[in-house]
Amino acid sequence: VLMTHSILSASVMWETQAQRLADLGWRVIRVDTRGHGASQTPPAPYVMNDLVADTVAVLDALNIDRVHYVGLSLGGMSGFGLGIHCADRLLSLCLCDARADAPPAFAAPWDDRIAIAKARGCAALAASTTERWFGKAFMQTHPVIASRFQETAAATSLEGFTGCARAIQKLDYLHDVARITTPTTLVVGANDGQLPQAMQTLRSLIAGAQLEIIPDAGHLPNIDQPDVFDVALLRHLERAAVFS
Repeated sequence: VLMTHSILSASVMWETQAQRLADLGWRVIRVDTRGHGASQTPPAPYVMNDLVADTVAVLDALNIDRVHYVGLSLGGMSGFGLGIHCADRLLSLCLCDARADAPPAFAAPWDDRIAIAKARGCAALAASTTERWFGKAFMQTHPVIASRFQETAAATSLEGFTGCARAIQKLDYLHDVARITTPTTLVVGANDGQLPQAMQTLRSLIAGAQLEIIPDAGHLPNIDQPDVFDVALLRHLERAAVFS
């Protein structure tokens, strides 16, 4: 199982799921996206296919032919590209809280976020980003989690963030997702804005795709509803095993 994360986060966000899967006998690889966590930061600009190529490079470096790919937000976006262009490297796709296109209303706010980061660093985005992900109530009742994610966001390199943000603005896989033949499960937090509806649409476009909506969860359902999320993830892996 290979796991990728959201922008302004890092592989640490999958710590709980990785441990549970490892306890069940899975080999788990958590990847830090370029410019995030402990990964290097190649010069921007980036496009989403660069992140797809990064995933393939990790597989090649580890001599792994195929994986169950789990991606959330930015990791889910690049996962659509992986399914379209690199199906031969996949056993299954579990794509969480992600869309496959960037309409103007979705793309525009990234300009302001990039401007803030360039003026004041990624630390200036940490509080607003985590509040958008979790909501104020969750952050108040889970201050340790909120603080950890804010620290991770603040530690993101400026070039890594801006490069990935521009890649998000150029996201354009929607017209090709019908080409995905890999067993696919889409997972989304019920409270994650417009994404539940967007992922309903994606389910209708990807043959055989399943949709799991996590109640009382926001943009990172693996964090705010980990037990329910993990059940959905294990259900996906069990389904995918039937097709393997």
